[in-house]
Amino acid sequence: MKSQQRFPGDAPYPQLTYCSRCCMPETNEGVDFDEMGICKACRSSEQKMRIDWTARAEILGRLIDDAKKKSGNNYDCVVPISGGKDSAFQLHILVKVYGLTPLAVTFSHNWFTETGKYNLENILEKLGVDHIMYTPSRGLVNKLARKSLPMIGDACWHCHAGVWSFPFHVATKFKIPLIIYGESPAEFSGRTTYFDQDIKADKDFVKVGMTNSIKVPAENFVGDGVSRKDLNLFFPPTPEELEEAGVYGMFLGDFIFWDHERQTEFLVKEYGWKEDKVEGSYKWYKSVECKMAGVHDYAKYVKRGFGRGTDFASQDVRAGLITREEAFDLAAQVDELRPETLNYYLEITGYTEDEFYEILKSKRQNKATSLP
Repeated sequence: MKSQQRFPGDAPYPQLTYCSRCCMPETNEGVDFDEMGICKACRSSEQKMRIDWTARAEILGRLIDDAKKKSGNNYDCVVPISGGKDSAFQLHILVKVYGLTPLAVTFSHNWFTETGKYNLENILEKLGVDHIMYTPSRGLVNKLARKSLPMIGDACWHCHAGVWSFPFHVATKFKIPLIIYGESPAEFSGRTTYFDQDIKADKDFVKVGMTNSIKVPAENFVGDGVSRKDLNLFFPPTPEELEEAGVYGMFLGDFIFWDHERQTEFLVKEYGWKEDKVEGSYKWYKSVECKMAGVHDYAKYVKRGFGRGTDFASQDVRAGLITREEAFDLAAQVDELRPETLNYYLEITGYTEDEFYEILKSKRQNKATSLP
């Protein structure tokens, strides 16, 4: 799929409405433009500069002190970690700054890159943190990757579901009530802003995950060679189990200023964290742990007309690093590139390339149906 002919600085698709400040199109899921045509992510970035982060850090300190008092001889919290730069930085803050004793928990998508494996093992070893990882079998991952495309319009349902389910199983199993995630949804989702975020530590995280990430519950994936038993850890704990364990959660990024570039520089310098080329992007730190990131983002491009290049370029506009026109040009250079890993995805799922495009185009909604 190729974008329509465009002049330098122009948006790729003139039939779509874009945020008047960044490059985010109306096809972005959950996008909400205000009366000035500005998206939530841009409004959130403005709010971020006016937040009293010192006051928020004090709130975080009180919440953590309370968790430490209640944990006794148990772990203080569960920290979901992929080894990516967000979760590595998150683990550093919790261990080195706040002195927590966390249990790190990884859902492995079974698509780890060598760089990703190194980063995960390296940060766990250097911070001295205990760790539990669940890796579903290769055969199950392949089956779920095939089902995922028509179900949710990308290849990665098992990762979305596992990331939101497995840490909760660990929390309930080992009676560790507090789960701490990293980056705030106000930073990346475009569905919410910092002022919309409830910073109390009582979010319904299972509901958050179901609404924004998983989309389709695990029971819908049972059948055609996938049993209920196969998906045991993809079903979240029951509400009764969660209530009995008192599980609650928070995003660290709601309490401390989140700066992707500076955090990456810090991790590289302090811990030898490694960047690597990521398909569909012009930055080498996000999703560096996953070899299938390019397929995920290319699927979004086919379905919605933008990919990770647009995500990053829009972030750079908000940060004042580039102009909106430069961002459109930058995104256009990477969004439409067919990832090499698409060959692997087609191999493990049995889809033809034509079927891949047909399925994704069938998932288009509203103005996305006008895309070529």
